[in-house]
Amino acid sequence: MAGSAVGHRTRPSAASAGVRVRGVLDASGCSMLAPLQTGAARFSSYLLSRARKVLGSHLFSPCGVPEFCSISTRKLAAHGFGASMAAMVSFPPQRYHYFLVLDFEATCDKPQIQPQEIIEFPILKLNGRTMEIESTFHMYVQPVVHPQLTPFCTELTGIIQAMVDGQPSLQQVLERVDEWMAKEGLLDPNVKSIFVTCGDWDLKVMLPGQCQYLGLPVADYFKQWINLKKAYSFAMGCWPKNGLLDMNKGLSLQHIGRPHSGIDDCKNIANIMKTLAYRGFIFKQTSKPF
Repeated sequence: MAGSAVGHRTRPSAASAGVRVRGVLDASGCSMLAPLQTGAARFSSYLLSRARKVLGSHLFSPCGVPEFCSISTRKLAAHGFGASMAAMVSFPPQRYHYFLVLDFEATCDKPQIQPQEIIEFPILKLNGRTMEIESTFHMYVQPVVHPQLTPFCTELTGIIQAMVDGQPSLQQVLERVDEWMAKEGLLDPNVKSIFVTCGDWDLKVMLPGQCQYLGLPVADYFKQWINLKKAYSFAMGCWPKNGLLDMNKGLSLQHIGRPHSGIDDCKNIANIMKTLAYRGFIFKQTSKPF
């Protein structure tokens, strides 16, 4: 539930994220992303010089525009570089093989009910090389403490009572998440993956709090994540006060679907990540070790 997330509002230094940003502001007051990162250094000098001849001075410009990257890809392929070389130009190498985009929706009301319970559990598996969605896990969850959804909750999330009635409990859903993780190869110790959330609320507050209430263990893979708000602020130089809405606006992206729909919020997070990756941003873990 991105709107429920509470983030640290101090502005992190762009230098601390390993990104140098030009002092140019866009209409929203954010610094325009101008990453001069290590992606270029990963090419051999021979390939780099050839690629520059093909693409000219725009090779390492902030991309962000799919049409430009598509043209770049075609030019590189025509000169014998192949798809993998083109992909590396579009996306500097990330630190992870996969990003697992997650956004919970939970029972809620005004004033807030306690305890809150997860009612939507979506995960998108994002390929760290292509930044494309490869697999989806999506289940609704039956709340047990407050089984009847409030009108406020339905209006906010779009989740109606029939969508949660008869659905698996959180314990059963967590078991299915583990099965999905294994099927997708994400439990292989040689595969580096990390969860990505819009804020720290989902994995710092909501999941561990409900698991503690129910006496359930929290899997280790839920204990480290990337807060997209922090990553965005490192890249763009300003904090997105309104979460996904501000990030989409700052990157000139169209909002996907309905706000506070867990699966739609995941799609927006994935789209923002892909756009930042096009521009050369390299994502790093933002959570502190438990």
